[in-house]
Amino acid sequence: MKSDRLLSILLLLQTRGRVPAPELAERLEVSVRTIYRDIEALSASGVPVYAERGRHGGIELLAGFRTDVTGLTADESRALFILAAQGAHAALGLDTALGSALRKVMAALPAPHRPAADVTSRRILVDATRWKGGPQPAVDLQVLQDAVFTDRRLRLRYRHSGEREIRTYTVDPYGLVSKAGVWYLVADRRARPRLFRADRVRAATVLADTVRRRPGVELADAWEQLRRQVEERPGGIDVVVRVRRDRLDLFLRMMTGWLTELPDDDGTQEWVTARLSYGVLGEARQLLAFSDRVEVLSPPEVRAELARAAASVTDLYQRVGRDSEENPRSEGRL
Repeated sequence: MKSDRLLSILLLLQTRGRVPAPELAERLEVSVRTIYRDIEALSASGVPVYAERGRHGGIELLAGFRTDVTGLTADESRALFILAAQGAHAALGLDTALGSALRKVMAALPAPHRPAADVTSRRILVDATRWKGGPQPAVDLQVLQDAVFTDRRLRLRYRHSGEREIRTYTVDPYGLVSKAGVWYLVADRRARPRLFRADRVRAATVLADTVRRRPGVELADAWEQLRRQVEERPGGIDVVVRVRRDRLDLFLRMMTGWLTELPDDDGTQEWVTARLSYGVLGEARQLLAFSDRVEVLSPPEVRAELARAAASVTDLYQRVGRDSEENPRSEGRL
């Protein structure tokens, strides 16, 4: 609607200062001619807005002009109060600031919208962490934030998963991303995008050098590229399993990250079939946690891997049992 677009233009100019007409047109998905007509309408309604032509021109409000209008609709007001888990803000040191900001927003809302926003804040909760994810290691994001917000390069001391060696990298950060309760640093290393888990950073130093990002690439662009690389990584092992009904709910919760096809369940079968994908053969060992309630149907190499793992565990506990019988004093000591 035109009224919403006029308000959007007003708020953009208030926060951005001078904005070129083509940029406004692109953001609001209208033509440049429409933008100029909207500017005329704002001016006719008493808003001190003007346009300057030329290479460095644009549309701008008269210096010092501000409006207190929020322009928020009922749905927009509710949306502001549906926020992610408090842990994300705590990790950034923004818990107190978040509470203060929401109180100010509530006070600024049009009176008719306040009850709906208040109810939403008490009736909707977003928790981004996985079920039974276990305690997460403490993460100090302060140095990473300093580099991100001051546009400086970072030197990282970093330990990759499954490695003991700590490596050193000099990177150009784009920003921080919280994914399912885990913080990641998105950065370029030698002009190529890389992903670093914040809880694996052993030390970080902000350098004096200005960050060297690829032209035109923003955090969202780099994150999307890395996310696709992780989720569409080739060479995965496709696994077909059958799951007993009494463990199906638990199986679906725990295997969400590996499921490629949900069970076709009509509610009457004792066993249901599902498909998963693993990056490496050893990952499939997690299925042993379901004991005989999950059976791998294919491929054969995964069945063989689980058989080897099960045999190894059986041998371990049989050996412990024999040792306890031969030497009763050792019982209880492992």
